[in-house]
Amino acid sequence: MKFLTTNGRGILLCLVIAIPAWILGTLFPIIGGPVIAILLGMLLAIPLKEKGSMAPGIQFTSKKILQWAVILLGFGLDLTVVLKTGQQSLPIILCTITVSLLIAFLLYKVLPIPAKSATLIGVGSSICGGSAIAATAPVINADDEEVAQSISVIFFFNVLAAIIFPILGNFLGFSTTSGEGFGIFAGTAVNDTSSVTAAASTWDSMWGLGSATLDKAVTVKLTRTLAIIPIVLVLAFLQAKRGQKESGQKVKLRTIFPFFILYFILASLITTIAVSLGVDASVFSPIKTLSKFFIVLAMAAIGLNTDIVKLVKTGGAPLALGACCWIGITVTSLLMQHVLGLW
Repeated sequence: MKFLTTNGRGILLCLVIAIPAWILGTLFPIIGGPVIAILLGMLLAIPLKEKGSMAPGIQFTSKKILQWAVILLGFGLDLTVVLKTGQQSLPIILCTITVSLLIAFLLYKVLPIPAKSATLIGVGSSICGGSAIAATAPVINADDEEVAQSISVIFFFNVLAAIIFPILGNFLGFSTTSGEGFGIFAGTAVNDTSSVTAAASTWDSMWGLGSATLDKAVTVKLTRTLAIIPIVLVLAFLQAKRGQKESGQKVKLRTIFPFFILYFILASLITTIAVSLGVDASVFSPIKTLSKFFIVLAMAAIGLNTDIVKLVKTGGAPLALGACCWIGITVTSLLMQHVLGLW
């Protein structure tokens, strides 16, 4: 009862935003529920400057429910399938992640952009868009405005990729009788799952390939998702070292360790073991759906805590960083496929 008294109003407000955002996201998948939720939250935040009794619930949703979303995301990972696909796509994935993170680091030194925003954009571009940002944000103590800005940048280039990549793939001469080449390209070079799905489905429709491209792209995308684990653990270690240096006191690992990542791994193992024992993977679909809704719910809270005017005024440098990461990943993916003889 105390929890509901403290957090109930804020969570309810987030739900009021998240439910229509979720519905609109299903109608317009190229945009997606998380982005719509952030936009609605930011617009509502303009007249609602004082959150009052709703503030604790909004804070709880933007932090804790975001972590729960990442944990539940693990139920969408059958590690057997992911590792099998990874044998082919892993070199490309490793190179695209490395290039994106290097670009983010180098441009952070040049552009007027906060370190946490640069980290979120670099990780979001290289791994899996909003899910990677959701996993990284609590580890580096990013505030809601930094998360909102990073999600917005990732969204912009997701939409561009979904529209441009099928045209680019045709121009570059990807096979039109097999979805493998373009599927790997979409799975390694597009940030968010919804946009990967949109680009791959378009290619399937263009050449009558059924769902061959989509199946390949989504599996490669799931392989990329596993990179969340080492990236988050490394960032947690670096955050601890930074905190120790600034405070002059030893930081205990258990106080900064992202335990929700361990639960994410556990969820993945449960799915893998269950499927290997004959359980249909579709059993986990409702949990995966709940994970996606929790992300939308958390994004609504993040939108409520974001100053849209400030976001627009400071958006130039993050957008430039996102563009460079996006171009770098695209070129690296194409180059690696060519080197490996996949295209």
